[in-house]
Amino acid sequence: MEIGITTFVENTPDPATGKLLAPHERMRNLMEEIELADQVGLDVFSIGEHHRPDFIVSSPAVVLAAAAVKTKSIKLSSAVTVLSSDDPVRVFQDFAHVDLLSEGRAEIIAGRGSFIESFPLFGYDLQDYNTLFSEKLDLLIKLNKSEKVTWSGKHRAAIDDLGVYPRPYQQELPIWVAVGGTPESVIRAASHGLPMALAIIGGMPERFVPFTDLYKKAYLQSGYNVDKLQLAINSHGYLADDSQKAADEFYGPYAYVMGKIGRERGWSGMTREQYDLMRGPGGSLLVGSPQQVIDKILWEHELFGNTRFLLHISVGTLPHAQVMHAIELLGTVVAPAVKKAIKDV
Repeated sequence: MEIGITTFVENTPDPATGKLLAPHERMRNLMEEIELADQVGLDVFSIGEHHRPDFIVSSPAVVLAAAAVKTKSIKLSSAVTVLSSDDPVRVFQDFAHVDLLSEGRAEIIAGRGSFIESFPLFGYDLQDYNTLFSEKLDLLIKLNKSEKVTWSGKHRAAIDDLGVYPRPYQQELPIWVAVGGTPESVIRAASHGLPMALAIIGGMPERFVPFTDLYKKAYLQSGYNVDKLQLAINSHGYLADDSQKAADEFYGPYAYVMGKIGRERGWSGMTREQYDLMRGPGGSLLVGSPQQVIDKILWEHELFGNTRFLLHISVGTLPHAQVMHAIELLGTVVAPAVKKAIKDV
């Protein structure tokens, strides 16, 4: 199993002090986090795209290009690229540059986006939310497979036997499809033979088993080789030297962000009781000691048979030193133990 990290590069106030980092400080911290993840042997570092003040990266490819020249082994991915409101040609070109700079470590995780700010910003109608993604994913796949492309659709100008450059270092860029829990999205990923990344950020992980089962069934029915099936589980979490320390350190920043987003979407705020339930043995949060995180990753692997696990540590802004320590523990303690346990089964 591959193990790595996702981040939206949040920049939210420290709940204890109310202070906000300058954007350049947050970006500097991010570069140090990616470098450390590479040094401790993690497999993937993924950066999300947003267009709002509390998450500061609007162009993951630009940031990943900077990370490409600072790292040696780690895969560099978006999480996600909001393909619906972007131009697939430009997305492909941008990640081809990341791939060249990293000598073959770039990936794209494409999604429809759970935040909608990019749609009015780039002039797209939310009524086209589903068809935009489906059409643009089709074009991105064609661009990835062929140097010259002929294509036509509803939401973008046609392309008539034109070359798209540069080509990536890899023969093809790995393209994953991000899924939040709709059967249509699951089937879309499987029908294209693309890896699926499933985000589990609430509720009980067990209720997502039908989605992963559907993906595996549709993947096989679409005629693809089961040996090439790849499935990622992405979850919120944090680890420290002991369980109570991890729980106490993560709660404030996590509750701040989830409460803020909750108010925007009509949810109730996050209470400590809810939080403690979510980080319990059957909940969606992976917050605790290294052994607790190991146990939950292995439990979820039994549920889903996933080939990748990505931990989203920075839901809200934590002190940089704490994030760095969590990355170190994930890379030096958790990842080796998880991989050994799976290999020994």
